[in-house]
Amino acid sequence: MSKDLEKHVWWTYIHEDLRELLQESYLLVEIFERKEKQEFHDYAFIVFPAAKSYEGFLKTLFHDLGFISDEDFNGKRFRIGKALNPSLENHLREKEGVYDKLVSFCQGSELADTLWETWKKARNLLFHWFPNERNAINFEEARVRINIILDTMDLAFKECKIERTDA
Repeated sequence: MSKDLEKHVWWTYIHEDLRELLQESYLLVEIFERKEKQEFHDYAFIVFPAAKSYEGFLKTLFHDLGFISDEDFNGKRFRIGKALNPSLENHLREKEGVYDKLVSFCQGSELADTLWETWKKARNLLFHWFPNERNAINFEEARVRINIILDTMDLAFKECKIERTDA
């Protein structure tokens, strides 16, 4: 199954540690596919390595497109969720936002919206706790979230016409 990852056009684009994280999610899927019954209340832990890789992919993409600085890319303060948020306050949009830059670059909001929705569904809602919300996912839902991440990375790579291959 992890061999399928190497078929993605962005595979050589992403850094080695990001490839390893995706392989970890695939390995966890393979391990739990063999189980006959669900053992856990929440399988978000299977998605986590892929979500972390998605974060690295986005940060690399935004840097390569010139949307974030070297300081943002290499630092510890830049937040993908904040930068991608289409509802970011106006006073923060220019300095910290990436959403509007993506819309302008792609001449439409489809990719920016997809990146944001994937971030929310496959990362934020899974890894944050909110009162009165059940965000636990079963094994099949974990598989779906991983595939959403991969599909979104495919779309971003295609739409942004990335050529960098020196990961």
